[in-house]
Amino acid sequence: MRLYQFAVSPFCAKVRKILDFKGIDYEAMEVDYVERKELVMASGQMMVPAVTFDSGETLTDSEQIATVVEERYPEPTLFPHAWQGVHLALARYFDAELEDALFRAAVPYELAHYRSQGADHAALWCLIRERKYGSGFVDQMVREHSANLSRAHKLLAPLEDSLGDRPFILGRIGYADFALYGQLTYFAVTGSLTIPPTLPHLRAFFERIDRISSALEA
Repeated sequence: MRLYQFAVSPFCAKVRKILDFKGIDYEAMEVDYVERKELVMASGQMMVPAVTFDSGETLTDSEQIATVVEERYPEPTLFPHAWQGVHLALARYFDAELEDALFRAAVPYELAHYRSQGADHAALWCLIRERKYGSGFVDQMVREHSANLSRAHKLLAPLEDSLGDRPFILGRIGYADFALYGQLTYFAVTGSLTIPPTLPHLRAFFERIDRISSALEA
């Protein structure tokens, strides 16, 4: 199995940890942000994540990938009995409304990440964001960084409370946990984890999921 990814994509992080949780042997292929020829040849499009199965079939979209992986590798399950609908609903909230808030807060970090890869990478990254959100969006997010961080922390506060007495969102690990983990990787774009001290349960949750590995322990 092969996973085409951008290292800083929250949706790729979600898929990576799902594959790790399932104990699936896979190869992570980092896609160059500017040169995406191999990705296009495999999947027919330019977006990640994309997973090519041993059969040669390639799927895109993190939820679709997770659904097919669950069908083909049912244990350990992503959907504890009678909780599939709740996990899907929570994950879709994390991947939409929460993602938008955390992405806006992380714009300065992502911009620095792509600048470190070269001016062409940063220019393309900015172009794609400003085509979606409007001219001047990136500069605006840099100026409003503190306010965006504050909004993100407020959205995370109820989850901090939920994790105060349990290791995972619904008690037992499942699909929504991997979706939340993926979004929290916005706090790790710089290479160090920047989840604030005011959210200790979320930080512990992130580190708990982060330790999951597909490698067999001695």
